[in-house]
Amino acid sequence: MSLLERVRVAASFPTSPRRVPMWARLLAVPVVTVMLLLGVWLTGAVLTDDATIAMVLTGAWFVVAGLVACTAGLRWRGLAVPVIGTWFLASLIVGCFLLVTSSVDKVVDENVVAAAEPSAAAASQPVLLSAGTFRSAAHETTGEASLIKLPTGERVLALTEFETEPGPDLRVYLVPSDSSITDKVDLGGLKGNKGDQQYEVPANAPTGAVVVWCRAFSVEFGSASLRAV
Repeated sequence: MSLLERVRVAASFPTSPRRVPMWARLLAVPVVTVMLLLGVWLTGAVLTDDATIAMVLTGAWFVVAGLVACTAGLRWRGLAVPVIGTWFLASLIVGCFLLVTSSVDKVVDENVVAAAEPSAAAASQPVLLSAGTFRSAAHETTGEASLIKLPTGERVLALTEFETEPGPDLRVYLVPSDSSITDKVDLGGLKGNKGDQQYEVPANAPTGAVVVWCRAFSVEFGSASLRAV
């Protein structure tokens, strides 16, 4: 049965004779929004680690949520505007966000710290602790990652000549090894999918590898093992 036919069937349901109170109409807006976002999170980040399957499931969820919203709106006419309207607007906003962040490059050009190897660094200079080259995972990813100790004792992670595909909610993780994101430390959102950039590293962070991870679809874009110099 097609979506249009299902909506027609729903339209044949007898409508509720009871008037829908105003509090129920107002409550419908956040409830529909939360349920839609929860479904996007489940289909995109929980049910599968395959990016293509996640996108298909997320698209299917938008359709299913729309069918449910239309059915509820036809059954309880007083909820039609808040339920169907909220589904439409929330789907449009989330869909546009996913589309734009997955197709538009964000280029950055930060002044990253230049560091010398331990044998050549003076006491007042930043020291290069470890470094590695990015390898591709779900998307082509290139560039260099460097773990640097500042004269103050703090550490930073520098990504240079970095480039990967754009994607929604990309994060930079430090992990014990590039084979797993277990025990990860999140350094924050990826500042740009292209260009040099730098991140502060907490004292307790593992430094085996750096992973660029798409949190929206639970997929690794690329990683670099950090080896001591």
